[in-house]
Amino acid sequence: MRVVIQRTLHASVTINGICKSSIGKGLLILLGIEDADGEDDIDWLCKKIINLRIFDDEHGVMNKSVLETQGEILIISQFTLHASTRKGNRPSYIKAAKPETAIPLYQKFCDKLRAELGKEIGTGEFGADMKVELLNDGPVTICIDTKNKE
Repeated sequence: MRVVIQRTLHASVTINGICKSSIGKGLLILLGIEDADGEDDIDWLCKKIINLRIFDDEHGVMNKSVLETQGEILIISQFTLHASTRKGNRPSYIKAAKPETAIPLYQKFCDKLRAELGKEIGTGEFGADMKVELLNDGPVTICIDTKNKE
């Protein structure tokens, strides 16, 4: 699994002109799933995200997690995170998981992160044409790949 995490002041996702989800201060997470991903990746990544200390403490130092700040989370599926650009100019998405593999893992990831956060999270819609807006706070953007844990 590969994620791009952006600290936000607010973020939203719109599908067919209708706002599906929106959050205030928190994290926008773009999630890419590949065929080799499984529940171990979900568990490791959710713990990492929920405890990632990228929010300011009272001294202005990034020392607090989304859990400690009672922030919100918006998760958007994004297969293009697994694009390969090694050959030519047209990206290949061969490493991205097919929907029959990716959708159950996406749902499990959302469920696990919801449980870890202890409250509802916002989501997009798997496979939909989504318009994502955010006001990146910082900006702070973190990339994590579960295949590079060490």
